[in-house]
Amino acid sequence: MTTHLDQPTAWGPPSTAAPQEPPVPAPGAGEPEQPLSRRLWRGRPEDPRWARPAFLGLLAATLLLYLYDLSASGYANSFYSAAVQAGSQSWKAFFFGSLDAGNAITVDKPPAALWPMALSVRIFGLSSWAILAPEVLMGVGTVAVVYASVRRRFSPAAGLIAGAVLALTPVAALMFRFNNPDAMLALLMAVACYFTARAVEDGRTKWLVWAGVAIGFAFLAKTLQAFLILPPLALVHAVCAPVPVRKRFGQLAVATGALIVSGGWWVAIVELWPASSRPYIGGSQNNSFLELTFGYNGLGRLNGEETGSVGGGGGGNTGQWGETGWDRMFNSEIGGQISWLLPAALILLAGGLVATLPHARLRSSGGTPMLRRTSATRGLFLVWGGSLLITVIVFSYMAGIFHQYYTVALAPYIAAVIGMGAGILWEKRAEIWASITLAASVVAAAGWSYVLLDRTPDYLPWLKWLVLVGGLAAALGVTFAGRVDRRLALAAASVGLVAALAGPTAYTVSTLQQGHTGSIVTAGPAGASMMGGGPRGGGGRGGFGGGPGGQNQQSRGQGQGGGTGGFPGGAMPGQGQNQGQGQNQGQRNGMPGGGTGDGGGMGGGGGVGGLLNGASVTDQAKKLLEADSGKYTWAAAAIGAQNAASYQLATGDAVMAIGGFNGTDPSPTLAQFEQYVADGRIHYFVSSGSGGGTAGSSTGTSSQITSWVEANFKKVTAGSATFYDLTQKTAS
Repeated sequence: MTTHLDQPTAWGPPSTAAPQEPPVPAPGAGEPEQPLSRRLWRGRPEDPRWARPAFLGLLAATLLLYLYDLSASGYANSFYSAAVQAGSQSWKAFFFGSLDAGNAITVDKPPAALWPMALSVRIFGLSSWAILAPEVLMGVGTVAVVYASVRRRFSPAAGLIAGAVLALTPVAALMFRFNNPDAMLALLMAVACYFTARAVEDGRTKWLVWAGVAIGFAFLAKTLQAFLILPPLALVHAVCAPVPVRKRFGQLAVATGALIVSGGWWVAIVELWPASSRPYIGGSQNNSFLELTFGYNGLGRLNGEETGSVGGGGGGNTGQWGETGWDRMFNSEIGGQISWLLPAALILLAGGLVATLPHARLRSSGGTPMLRRTSATRGLFLVWGGSLLITVIVFSYMAGIFHQYYTVALAPYIAAVIGMGAGILWEKRAEIWASITLAASVVAAAGWSYVLLDRTPDYLPWLKWLVLVGGLAAALGVTFAGRVDRRLALAAASVGLVAALAGPTAYTVSTLQQGHTGSIVTAGPAGASMMGGGPRGGGGRGGFGGGPGGQNQQSRGQGQGGGTGGFPGGAMPGQGQNQGQGQNQGQRNGMPGGGTGDGGGMGGGGGVGGLLNGASVTDQAKKLLEADSGKYTWAAAAIGAQNAASYQLATGDAVMAIGGFNGTDPSPTLAQFEQYVADGRIHYFVSSGSGGGTAGSSTGTSSQITSWVEANFKKVTAGSATFYDLTQKTAS
């Protein structure tokens, strides 16, 4: 389908006539099918010859950019890497998302985001690339989806702008190279928007069903966050789809059914499966995925009352996870991650909605103007813009656990709005309001980039002035773009685009040049984010070494942080600041010893893992745990998931995470643990040392198990780490 925005003249002389909305195909009518090879390599018949090569070049550049030095992050978040490793060894662990192949406890999320990584590790073996390359492919796929959605109603240039904006967003460059669930979530949310826009365009039920399927699988990646955009998507289809009202609501009902089936099949199996023969649901307090979904991972994220959490929102508009309020996305903690083009996107969204008003009007048979609700172009703005606004509002005011990297969910929405808004306002630049609005977006992008760059004054201090001056000059040129020579107008627009993207591009390059490990990671250069005790929260580049073929090398990583190395306020309540240096010695299959190379977590360099960062595993500890490990279900048990994950990744043997991620889950109980020991299923217990290394309560099961072990079993030292041999009782 072509539109006035799709014509080659869209970037030539401006249109002065009111644009005509292209005809919307009747339900069931489709575009002529072309051979797959033509669609892939040549694009649409009406496309300029450069369009498809430019699109494929964008995808290739994104792929190469995100693959650059990918292994610098090692195991990235060892919490999820341990689950990936377990899933590559046990199909049961794969299905449930268990942290260990012994299936003691799951991660605190559904497992869908783990499945591609686990399959990759099954095929290629355990390595940083096998874990992280699927995330890179999700990033490339998200860029392709955003381009395709924008391109349906706008010019190829608009689609390319949208794709480039997404690829060069700092937090996107971070999370599409990291193994948290957010990469899959962002991809599936973009897919849901694409399919909803297709349904609004031609009224076909299948598109809305596919949107429901995408959101259902997104639920299996990160639970209720997948539902944030449901209200705007449903509302836009209910109002704008070109079919009778009864059919619109019928389609929504069918799509809801598709969502329930695609997201609920796994939940139903887990809830119906006997609890005695499946792993404990990590993050829950009563071994229920539904309780996890609506509690810790659901309403608790909004009101800050997450049972079993290490901290939450406080009173008023500030708490353990930072200040809440309308400006949260712009503050020193979040701004440099995502907000570079957010002001410009809001301006262009408003401009795009105004520009599509003529499309939304028809004349009745009596000549009276009336609202046309089936404007596909306007519907595209409403789908992506509505998703952007509702996500910004929820993120800004949620009082529970909130990390900077969550904002990657906004990146596809911002990118699509930027591309669409720039495309339609450029096409209408002969109208003074359109050129001024376009110029205002350039000023907003350049001005806000100056502010963000000024927050890190030692980082490329010249860049902020170049961006500001270039942006202001370009805005002046864009204001008169409809009245000057086409080449001058294009030059002004190009300068404006460069000025808008220079800041986020610089932060993206800085992100790509560093490894990121641990549970809380941020994009950009040092000091770009002020939440917690350092810009990385996970120790920066340290923690990955070792060559192919299992060579034994030494990897050193240094991390500095307050308390947990990434918690808001610099430390956990009651914990002082600490600095440390960790060493990872020895590899297995060419991988590191499992540590993050970061001393910023609790426990420092003494071989004990922290709540957010893994332990530093020495050769002596590896040899101890690997000895006779085949005789046991779990080579060891450790308090907290990060601690257990480090030893599991280092040895390749299952390690039980007592208490789950925070060490606060009531699993296993003391009685269950005693039975495991009596049955000879656990060899060693990893001592957490002073401070505990977790948020476990002094009266919880983690503490009870620790006290019982210390009172009854022989202590063994391996390097700087202390273990208890659960096969050897003390004389007492």
